[in-house]
Amino acid sequence: MATETARAAETRTGHERRRLDEGIVRNLGLVAVLVILVIIGIITRPELYGDATWVRNNVLTILQQASAIGVVTVGMTFVIIGGGIDLSVGAIIALAAVWSTTVATQAFGAAGMIFTALVVGVGVGLVNGVLIAYGKLVPFIATLAMLVAARGLAAQISGKQTQISESSVINGIATTKILGIPLLVIMLGLVVAAGWVLLNRTTFGRRTVAVGGNPEAARLAGINVKRQTLLLYMLSGLCCGIAAIMLTSQATSAQAAMANLYELDAIAAAIIGGTLLSGGRGTIIGALFGVLVFSTITNLFAINNLSTEVQNMVKGGIIVAAVLVQQFRYQSLTQLFKR
Repeated sequence: MATETARAAETRTGHERRRLDEGIVRNLGLVAVLVILVIIGIITRPELYGDATWVRNNVLTILQQASAIGVVTVGMTFVIIGGGIDLSVGAIIALAAVWSTTVATQAFGAAGMIFTALVVGVGVGLVNGVLIAYGKLVPFIATLAMLVAARGLAAQISGKQTQISESSVINGIATTKILGIPLLVIMLGLVVAAGWVLLNRTTFGRRTVAVGGNPEAARLAGINVKRQTLLLYMLSGLCCGIAAIMLTSQATSAQAAMANLYELDAIAAAIIGGTLLSGGRGTIIGALFGVLVFSTITNLFAINNLSTEVQNMVKGGIIVAAVLVQQFRYQSLTQLFKR
């Protein structure tokens, strides 16, 4: 009995080491992709990359562009690891931003605006979680319906007009720097750090992986699968509320059409960062690298005056390639473990 237990522990340790090694290799691969993109930028626009000041400012610009979508991706990564999907994140951001910039809300100042954005985000996430966990709706259908409903409600509240943020505190978030680092980038760093700790150092993270890997086994192990699923969608909504504040600050306004296709970017970043679409596996750091890859591509297209349409086609190709690589790796690992 003791021998079997020791063997099981040794096998589990071996699997964990393989996953750790694979994660390191994958992250190094994403770093290599970033280096290649920088090289392409140097080749295509050498006059820009020859200016050290421009390079520094451009790096900060990329990080700022990645800040809001990076926060959303953290929440999306948790949801996907937990075996779900959230197609409504862009709509939740729009609704939270519009609701927080109404005249009535702005009357309560910056604190009221921030509180409203966070509550709306968590509230919509709660509705998603209830429909999926307790209503037993497929996540794809539930969040797709929420995407439409939240966009519609945002348009109804705003009257299809752009709402201007009058709060100097909110607007100042996008321009504030601490020790030369934009506050938006610091906010992204704090959310990523909190997400990493939550996933890797808490029972919440272990339960998320267990539920995504095998819900029935997790239930038999004593995990409340429905409650865990509910909390995951609320976490995603919280991240959307934070992102709504960040985007409102950058644009000094809010509208129902903002954060369009953010669900695509967040899912894509999580996938190329190593998060399995089938659930049960993923990393916050990998997802962050995924966000940086897409933000760098966007920046590269912008400085070369290339169209958004071509950029979207490239992103689509990257997503397909990432999923194909995931499937190949999963099949290879499955065959290896069977041996």
